[in-house]
Amino acid sequence: MARKFLYFIAIMIVLVFAALIVLRVWSQELTAFVFVPDVEFVEQEPLQENAYQDPAMWYSRPGIGVNDPARWQPALAEVSAGEGSEKATTSRPVDPQSEELGVSGEVPDFAVFFVHPTSYRGTDNWNAPIGDQEAEDIARIYIRGMASPFNAAQEIWAPRYRQATLGAFLTTAPEAEKALDAAYADVLEAFRFFLDSVDEETPIVLVGHSQGSLHLLRLLREEVKDSEYASRVVASYAIGWPISVEHDLPALGVPACATPSQTGCILSWSSYAEPADPSAVIDTYAASTGFDGQLRGDSQILCTNPLTGKFGGEAEAQANLGTLVPDDTMANGELVPGAVPARCVDNGLLMIGDPPEMGSYVLPGNNYHVYDIPLFWANTKADVARRVSAFVGSQEGAN
Repeated sequence: MARKFLYFIAIMIVLVFAALIVLRVWSQELTAFVFVPDVEFVEQEPLQENAYQDPAMWYSRPGIGVNDPARWQPALAEVSAGEGSEKATTSRPVDPQSEELGVSGEVPDFAVFFVHPTSYRGTDNWNAPIGDQEAEDIARIYIRGMASPFNAAQEIWAPRYRQATLGAFLTTAPEAEKALDAAYADVLEAFRFFLDSVDEETPIVLVGHSQGSLHLLRLLREEVKDSEYASRVVASYAIGWPISVEHDLPALGVPACATPSQTGCILSWSSYAEPADPSAVIDTYAASTGFDGQLRGDSQILCTNPLTGKFGGEAEAQANLGTLVPDDTMANGELVPGAVPARCVDNGLLMIGDPPEMGSYVLPGNNYHVYDIPLFWANTKADVARRVSAFVGSQEGAN
């Protein structure tokens, strides 16, 4: 059963955006006191050689079995007419390979490397200690809700890493950059072990959300680009982190996915209901420096429409194969087809129409960042299956 995964996801990201609002409205001193560590940065000792050989260093990897959070499968909601105008809702299990989820036929083998978002909010350290129980419990919940759309994969690998604490995103202090560098060093080691462990003929899919996407983007430009294995990367899903089409995309070495079957490309989106007020996020983005060393300014943010798999455009709610919606207790979730539409607007944000009922944890400005992946759970599952099938088909055709 989904152990309140959306509830915990919401709490963590609400804290991030609440902190951003405090930063804009109240004093920086107050914000630093509440969210940013007031301790010196401690250089992180490199992990022991071959640390990621230890299965305990992975939340998800081959061999974990039924306890692997990425292997969770939600039920599909069924809505039938009741008395009068009321409707009765039930749910039933669904085959993860079924056409109801847009997955027709057998999906070829592929491997996923998933980097989870920020689950550590402590102020005693700039980086999460391995073994911090609260952070690791929340990380498993993230993976359960966000990595599960990719569970048609033969292998899913999601590492523990000493991620930067939440407060590192709320300060320009040099310690914050050091914390992110330290977190990336762990992700890089995990990724290299992943590559050594996966059969060299197996296609690869890269996935991240929020802090996980930030590290994924660095992997793409510093490790994957121009590598001998770059041609094996089917697609990269860097969700919930703004990517400048002008100032970031060229440095990544991959284009934006323009068609639903394109491979070797990148997808990203940030979800808002209407009326939207993204000013806090847009202002932060505009003042940030792109991968080309220039201010991102008012440059367009990359927006993939998750209902079509294309760069930009719009699609009606009927195209939504299943939104992962929590129940009233927040203790479970089920897939509801046709729940929300999707429309990329000029600045690159993704609009989802009127605010859907997803629970009490929508962020200020109708920001649905909490639900970036759950809103389009089934379409994301179908998207990766389609791209992997197209990739394998093109490889076979070339041979």
